[in-house]
Formats: sequence, C-alpha cells, structure tokens
Amino acid sequence: MKKISTMLACLLLVAAAHSQVPATRNQPEGKTKTQRYVEQVSRNDILNGSVFAVLALTQDGDTLASWNPGQRMVPASTLKLISTGAALHQLGPEFRYETRIAYRGTVKDGVLDGDLYIIGGGDPTIASKDSMATPRFFLFSQWKNLLDKAGIKQVNGLLIGDGRYFDGPIEKDKWSYEDIGTAYGTGGDGLCFYENALDIQVTAGTTVGASVRVRPSFPILPWMNYMYRGVTSEAGTGDQLFLYTSDVYPFAEMRGSFAIDRRTKTEEFSNKFGAYTCAYYFYNYLRVNGINVTLGPADVRNGRIRTDLTDLTPGAYAARVDDLTVLGSTLSPTLLEIVRATHLKSDNFYAETLLRTLGRRLHHSASYDSSYVALNDVFRSLKVDASQVQIQDGSGLARHNYVSPDFFVQFLSAMMDSPVFGEYVGSLGQPGGPYYESRLSGEPGSIRSRVHYKSGSMNGVRCFSGYIEPSAGDRGDTIIFSLMTNNALASTSTLDAILDRIVALLASEN
Repeated sequence: MKKISTMLACLLLVAAAHSQVPATRNQPEGKTKTQRYVEQVSRNDILNGSVFAVLALTQDGDTLASWNPGQRMVPASTLKLISTGAALHQLGPEFRYETRIAYRGTVKDGVLDGDLYIIGGGDPTIASKDSMATPRFFLFSQWKNLLDKAGIKQVNGLLIGDGRYFDGPIEKDKWSYEDIGTAYGTGGDGLCFYENALDIQVTAGTTVGASVRVRPSFPILPWMNYMYRGVTSEAGTGDQLFLYTSDVYPFAEMRGSFAIDRRTKTEEFSNKFGAYTCAYYFYNYLRVNGINVTLGPADVRNGRIRTDLTDLTPGAYAARVDDLTVLGSTLSPTLLEIVRATHLKSDNFYAETLLRTLGRRLHHSASYDSSYVALNDVFRSLKVDASQVQIQDGSGLARHNYVSPDFFVQFLSAMMDSPVFGEYVGSLGQPGGPYYESRLSGEPGSIRSRVHYKSGSMNGVRCFSGYIEPSAGDRGDTIIFSLMTNNALASTSTLDAILDRIVALLASEN
C-alpha cells in the first residue's frame, strides 16, 4: 500500500464526527489571499470567454475561495474521483475480480470432449502492461495448471472467451467517434486482454503527402482487416492519426495525418474483440505447451458462440455459466491497486470497469443504465445529493458529463467519513510524484507533500480536485477543493500555471 504522510495518518485517527458540507458555510472575515487571486485571474484575458469555477472549503466549513461554485461543467478525468471513490466505499480496498476456467462436456482418458471456457469476471488487468498485473505467461501457466490437475491433455472442442459477466454495449454511446478508436476510448465486456488496446507502429513517409508506414505490433489480430489511409503532413502538424473501428465487424480504417518531422512511434488504438483475443492467445499458449484445442478460439456475442468474426450468421447458444464445470480460478490485483493506477495513469478503461462493476454487483447488470442506478445508491449511502449533476460514464471521457465544483467538494468531503478514506486519499497523485512531476515545481516540499489530487484534461478543459492536508491543527482544517476551466483557448501549460498558483495559495492558508 502506498504510504500517506504522517500528518494525514494522524488525522485519520481523530475520532471526530463531521458533516459532509455544512448547509451554512463559514466565511472568514475579509477575503483570503486565494479569493483575491481567484477574482483577479477571473478578469484575466487568458480566461476571457471561458467558464471558470472554484470552490475550496475546510472540512469544518470555512470557505477559502469561491467563484461560480454551482456551475455545472465538463470535468474530464477528475470524474474518476467519483467512480473510484464509490467503488472503494462500496466494494472495499481488498476486493478482487475472479476469472474462472471451466468446461462443458466430459473428460475421459485425458481428453475433454466439449468446450473449454475462460469465464471473465470483469478483471481489467488481464495481460495489462501495469506492474501490478500478473504477467501474461504466468497467468496462462496458472490456467494451464488447472487443466493439468484435471488431467486434460487435449480438448476436442472450442476454447471460448466468455465476457457475459458484463452485459450491454462495450463503450458509452456518448463518446466521440474519434475517441472510440483510441486506447483511451476502448471499452469491453467481462473478459478483456491487454486493456483491449492495440499497438500499431507508425512512421512518417519520406515526403509530404506520402502514405504513413504502418506495422501492427501487439496484439497481433489475424482476423482483422485494416485499411490505412494516413498521410504524411508538413513539419509541425503533429500526430493526427485515428483508427475507426467497431465491435460489429473486424474491420478498421486508419485516417488522418502524421507530421514528417515526427519520429517513429507506437500508437495505442482500440481492440474491440478483447474476449476473442484472450481466447486466441491462450489457445496458442496451450498449443505450444502440448495441449491441442481442435476447433480453435471463439467468443460469445448476444449469448451465441462466434468462431469466425467475419461470419454474422448466429452460432449455437453458449452454455449457461451455471451449467459449466469449474476447474478453478485466478484473482486480479486488489481494488486499491487498480484504483491507484486509475488515478495516476488516468486510466479510462479501469475507470469504466469500476463503474460497471457497481452495476453488476448491486443490480446484476453492468449496463450503463444499471451502473448509474448503482452509483446513485452509493451517493445515498454517503449522504451526497447528486440531483444537480449529470454523470454519463466512469472515466470523464463523455462531454455530456456535467459536474460542479460544489458537487466535487461535497463528494470529497463525504469520502472523509468513509472507512476507506485513508486508502482513497493515499491513492491520489501528488505534485512532484509519478505523473505529476512538473506540478508546483517552484513550491517547497512543505506545500507539495500536503496536496493530494486528480487532474482532468481534454480540449478546452483543465481541472484539478482533491485535498490539502493542514500544516497544523486537526482534521477539520483539511482543505477540500475543486478548480475547473471549460471552453478555454489557452494552452494547458498556461492554465496549469494559474491553477497551480491557486493550489499553492490554498496550501499557504493553513
């Protein structure tokens, strides 16, 4: 577990009951220096025409800064604070996803006459590059050991990747068409592989207008049909390549441009066939290690088995999970480890999995509709009023999410009274730490070490929300804050300088 600071650890032991956000907030006499700066910068040409909102309170209810606090805005990845907090509060930090290996048929003399199933349980880390994840070949060896213990040396049937644990569309329909083809816009069902990402190496052509040179690297998907229409563009135009694909048919088209002055790089796109890919790679692992699966890999779509992704003819119905013989299972890393990676990497795939897990666990469906109902169940448990916000996904990728600084502060305050608050705050990023190395770089360690937060960014959006530990005093002096900008035309670095200054001033208030 990531260690939290000594000061915060001490505060967590204070046995004082605090309400979430007091109905009457205490306004210190006169304006704080943070409030004066917020008012000053709100008139700055940098923010001209943009939407700017701030709220910062102590847990005891003193208002340190407030500007349009009830303005509902696009939160980008700061929305992950809500999906991760809700998941930790509801499921607990030690929760783990289970993946089961099972079969239908009979085993005799080392031969399974029937189909082998990988029954996904929602684990988003299968074959992930993250250090917390079980390495792919070690995980496959664990699954093979289950076959060895059962005496299975050959499978006369299919190896089926079963992702039915998560029902509904694999991604949110409110996401941008361009985003859906990227790795940060990928979705999935109950069985994934490599976070359902697809790495493709791209190299600029030798002249402007020439085709971009393309080579898929991992995972290799022999069933996919690719069309590459990317062109080499003038120096300075950057990387504007996008992959357009869907889970309906194994076809993908790359469009856009790649600047001639760009070095060869690995693009991270979306693989819409995670369960099939998992079955395919495990099938090859078994074959290399002496276990032949005669009919090859398959997956399940709409309850039916698919062996050929290009054949849209409905196949036979898959067996009910309850009718399968389970050989054993493997477990994911803990939920806390997944939450930490979600925060630090701003991992959309993990965040969507957490939201849909709430729906599956609380309402037996991982559809987005059920997941919203489950999220509101958690809000009620935390005594958080969510009537004035609109949440469309778990990651913040949808531009139809509308959340105010007031709601963020309310939720973060409520999390301070959750039994998992220590784990929650300890999983957040800190200035100078991983993925936040450049934040508050000019501030002393006495300020940086007390800030725990999450950033959010997309075109025109830059936000930060989190906590600032008190330099002295008790738990009630903890600062809870949310800073949001929308529709800004200024660069991210310019906006960050303003938001960093607000955070530093807030830290100096206590």
